[in-house]
Amino acid sequence: MRVPLSWLREYVDLPATETGRDVQAKLIEVGLEVETVEQLGAGLKGPLVVGKVLTIEELEGFKKPIRFCTVDVGRANGTGEPQEIVCGARNFQVGDKVVVVLPGAVLPGDFAIAARKTYGRTSHGMICSGDELGMGDDGSGGIIVLPPEHEAGTDAIELLELVDEVLDIAVTPDRGYALSMRGVARETAIAYGLPLRDPALLDVPAPNSFGYPVKISDPLGCDRFTARTVTGLQPEARSPIWLQRRLQKVGMRPISLAVDIANYVMMELGQPLHTYDRSRIQGTIGVRRAEQGEKITTLDGVKRVLDAGDLVITDDRGPIGLAGVMGGANTEIADSDEAAGTTDVVIEAAHFDAISVARTARRHKLTSEASKRFERGVDPQAAAAAAQRTVDLLVLLAGGTAEAGVTEVIAPTAPRTITMPADHPDKVAGVTYGRETVVRRLQEVGCDVYGQDDLTVTVPSWRPDLAEPNDLAEEVIRLEGYENLPSTLPKPPAGRGLTERQRLHRRVGRALAGAGYVESLSYPFVGEGVFDQLSLDADDPNRRVVKLVNPLSDEEPALRTTLLPGLLSALRRNDGRGSHDLALFETGLVFHPRQELKVAVRLPVDRRPTDEEIASLTDALPVQPRHAAVVLAGAREQAGWWGKGRPADWADAVEAARTVAREAGVELIVDKGQYGPWHPGRCAELKVVVDGDIVSVGHAGELHPRVVKAFGVPARTCAMELDLDRLEQAREGVLRAPRISTFPVATQDVALVVDKEVPAAVVEYFLRGGAGELLESIRLFDVFEGEQLGEGKKSLAYALRFRAADRTLTVDEASAARDAAVALAAERTGAVLRGA
Repeated sequence: MRVPLSWLREYVDLPATETGRDVQAKLIEVGLEVETVEQLGAGLKGPLVVGKVLTIEELEGFKKPIRFCTVDVGRANGTGEPQEIVCGARNFQVGDKVVVVLPGAVLPGDFAIAARKTYGRTSHGMICSGDELGMGDDGSGGIIVLPPEHEAGTDAIELLELVDEVLDIAVTPDRGYALSMRGVARETAIAYGLPLRDPALLDVPAPNSFGYPVKISDPLGCDRFTARTVTGLQPEARSPIWLQRRLQKVGMRPISLAVDIANYVMMELGQPLHTYDRSRIQGTIGVRRAEQGEKITTLDGVKRVLDAGDLVITDDRGPIGLAGVMGGANTEIADSDEAAGTTDVVIEAAHFDAISVARTARRHKLTSEASKRFERGVDPQAAAAAAQRTVDLLVLLAGGTAEAGVTEVIAPTAPRTITMPADHPDKVAGVTYGRETVVRRLQEVGCDVYGQDDLTVTVPSWRPDLAEPNDLAEEVIRLEGYENLPSTLPKPPAGRGLTERQRLHRRVGRALAGAGYVESLSYPFVGEGVFDQLSLDADDPNRRVVKLVNPLSDEEPALRTTLLPGLLSALRRNDGRGSHDLALFETGLVFHPRQELKVAVRLPVDRRPTDEEIASLTDALPVQPRHAAVVLAGAREQAGWWGKGRPADWADAVEAARTVAREAGVELIVDKGQYGPWHPGRCAELKVVVDGDIVSVGHAGELHPRVVKAFGVPARTCAMELDLDRLEQAREGVLRAPRISTFPVATQDVALVVDKEVPAAVVEYFLRGGAGELLESIRLFDVFEGEQLGEGKKSLAYALRFRAADRTLTVDEASAARDAAVALAAERTGAVLRGA
């Protein structure tokens, strides 16, 4: 919202010494985001005067039309003689009043004016356009042509209000009232402690039966509609300079008098209006929902197909406007240059449902000044005053006559009231304001307040954002000054530090970074189509997602259940930019819906929530385990003088999982697996023991070619994903540092024959369990398959290292430990010692 300081002074008697910067500081103190203060006319220096064109001579022989003009500038040039000026514009003629800048003047942008020879003539000054004076677009497309009543030699700087300051305010969605001069003036009056001259306080005639007929078929979409009629407008009447300049300063382009007045009143009062050419309306004006497939051509010349959810303005022919967004071309006000200009108009001042207008504007990708205001909330009780203000200006400026008929269709609504303890703002802010301050501040924003200890507050019609006690508390706090709130640093209990869970997550991140992986952070939002790309089964639990009510993107409305989509997207993006050797990791939350949906409780703000309230809130949230995942592509070891290097493969993904497990102090069981995105023959299922049961915690390996193609990542891309929370559950007690023994190691090798389907990791698990505390490490060093073993059999050879912390082991002790390990493996897996 652009706010000219000269216009703002009409409603608030600001001190004459106050600058735009001073007002900016005051408005920021009360919570408005004033981004910039634009200095209009900065560096402008006269003489800049009104001139009358006396003669025009067309100069020939040049590539573009050039005119040599004589212009009467009165006594502004010191001689009273006509001023000779060369000009290339063609939108003026002899007798027109124009704006002339004389030698010695300086235009915006430090453009000094002097007499100079051009096109074979000497030009003593310049005839100006709006852009050259920093006025913006005036719709003429060329030289400024002034109304004929202005005398030659009149100071144009003052006439055109070229020197001013304009505040540019970023209006947040909850402050729709600030999209008007009235709203900003109210905030300015509060900030300075000055009275407000409310431009909406007008004498408005009561509704009667003589007004233009209006029928509301959807009172929920339109709860108020005011219609007024003005006849006998002068089609040739133009917007006065002051009106055009104010529209230009707020960023709007002057069009025609009737349209300019409607736009002016909208900027003044915040109520969007629409003016219809009465001769182009057929029958009763109606408000209803569109029929599916209906069509309308809007004022921007676009033919639009309507949706059943669109709210439309109609006459007997059908839609004549998109309610709250844009009018239709079939009732457009005729331009003053047309042969048959508009003489009779019907003024619409209505209040439309904010959500309906917002959806229509987005559906048709059509944002207007009206829709911006309706979406943020318009004062419904300002409609009648806005219509009256429009009528008054049309009568004054266009010579019209206001008809006696007044139409006002209103759906009955009760004023909104909020009950609040008088000390509630004190509790929210941690500052003692007192009842008198609270009441005074609420009254300043327009509330009616009653009561002593418990206040009953009636909210003003222009503040739809005030809905509960916390909103009222915010009003008191912002007007008393956020800068006056005490700064209190939180005091955490001593000695707490990070939780064990937080320390584990940090260790995992450091370990993966140390292993050559680069951390990638991705948004936790996905589209459900990504599960098809991952080749998940139709009944896979990861397909059950938590959907957002208001997602950032309609294409990604759900929360992720796996980290892989974000990592694979990052891999594809980096590979496409020339980085082909990649190893990325991420640790983050995934989200699974609970079986039973619960509604979260609203926690109090005036005290610490109880443990029961926090537990109730937690129970309503989705299940949010933390996962760790990696993706690899390209070379894992670079080629060079030291060797050929090697590409990343499934074993690197498995090793990344072991790296994570080691940080958790857990022994990982690596088993053959098959799941969704992984290649069925190159997929490892990762397991741990939790409370004596073997549970799956993730998968690692090479991705399936279909998944690689779906995500557009390099061939043979590998990935791993682990559930860190389950991994943490598998840990037994506090992680202990290893003890280094000074005694020698005893090595025993065993070769076991098992069925081919038995994973080597399972055999290793039971060997480890049977060997006992003396076992230091175990390593698979050979796998053999042959006819001598029998069909469906394989041989697994392991090296077992035994060591005691307090003595040198004897051969018998090492052999006994080995035999115990073999016995348990034979019992659980059917293993047989090779050669036995």
